[in-house]
Amino acid sequence: MSSDVTTVVIAGHLIDVDAGQVLVNQAIHLSGDRILAVAPVSDGIPEGLPVIDLSDSYVTPGLIDAHAHLIGELDTGHGYAGLVTTTAARETLVGVRNAAATVRAGFTTVRDVGSFRAFTDIALRDAISNGWVLGPRMLCAGAFITVPSGGGDITGLAIDVDGGLPRELRFGVVKNVDEVRDAVRRILHGGAELIKVIATGAVLTEGTTPGAPEFNEAEIRAAVEEAALYGVHVAAHAHGAEGIKRAVRAGVRSIEHGSLMDDESIAMMADTGTYLVADIYCGDYIEETGRRDGWSENVLRKNQETTDAQREGFTKAVAAGVRIAYGTDTGVYPHADVALQLPYMVRHGMTPMQGLQAATSVAAECMGWQDRVGSIAAGKYADLVAVAADPLATNLESLTKVSFVMKGGAVVVS
Repeated sequence: MSSDVTTVVIAGHLIDVDAGQVLVNQAIHLSGDRILAVAPVSDGIPEGLPVIDLSDSYVTPGLIDAHAHLIGELDTGHGYAGLVTTTAARETLVGVRNAAATVRAGFTTVRDVGSFRAFTDIALRDAISNGWVLGPRMLCAGAFITVPSGGGDITGLAIDVDGGLPRELRFGVVKNVDEVRDAVRRILHGGAELIKVIATGAVLTEGTTPGAPEFNEAEIRAAVEEAALYGVHVAAHAHGAEGIKRAVRAGVRSIEHGSLMDDESIAMMADTGTYLVADIYCGDYIEETGRRDGWSENVLRKNQETTDAQREGFTKAVAAGVRIAYGTDTGVYPHADVALQLPYMVRHGMTPMQGLQAATSVAAECMGWQDRVGSIAAGKYADLVAVAADPLATNLESLTKVSFVMKGGAVVVS
């Protein structure tokens, strides 16, 4: 073994998500923040090096949430007009707390799909990258691209409030193809590595209808084409079937939510290889918390109209072979609970291995980061999670309580 090895991790059971199998008694040889090699313990362990003994554990790659919102307080179920009562500084500092909770839950990488306050996610990403604060690696959207009064705009303001909002709260609001292209450029120049288009209305944005398209196909295609010039993907928030179809035809990388997908839109995603990132746990949280805490009746109605339909569509999408990446919409519910959706994916059609792959290798592919995260393999970041009970035998329930987390060779939880 190379003299470059700095640490060895002994995995009693290593879940190889690339091969879809479990390996026993494996030694993971680390060099700094990367995995140098994986080999049977019987091949020998270099002497004189630190050894982390997880021989009694099941070891998985660091988990990935492909639909996270780390910035700001949890949703209150009364729309987003209240954002005018807080500051970008506070929202970002709350994000520091959320980021720490996320990585401690075993999620070492997230795709952060936007904040109403433009570029606060970029600031958090850079602080984490610089080692100033604890958190996962972040691929960030920077801001939403949305129509005026659409799912990514600030709605619910008094009718005589016209303009006057901080620019960062409406940074990606656009009215036509040319403005879409301009917004994509501005967001990417601000440091984003992903574009998020709000293609339909939203459950939590007051005044919008989840099933209603809000961009035409040409406008979504403009975002895809402009982003492609920078080598960047587009994620489309799309609940309704028509909005999903427009986004798929326009060439987006992923459909977020997909709550009201129909058979045709599922077939289109399967045929084109478009990823589905469906937050199928969220509806239960919104129903329980919203009823208890007095959320808007409009939001609760929309949640009821989409929750069961989304899960039925998800089951059909699994059967159709759609590429499904794990995504939760945390920020709606607490970031420490980011793993709660894993058992739901098994409940609604996935095998435990497929569910784990959705939260590791498939999510990494969706992000375009399969060269650095998503599996325990040479050359990738040393991102590891361990639990006492076999995740595959517990329908992934055991991953909701991790006992060990390593990110980039540094132990976060032990």
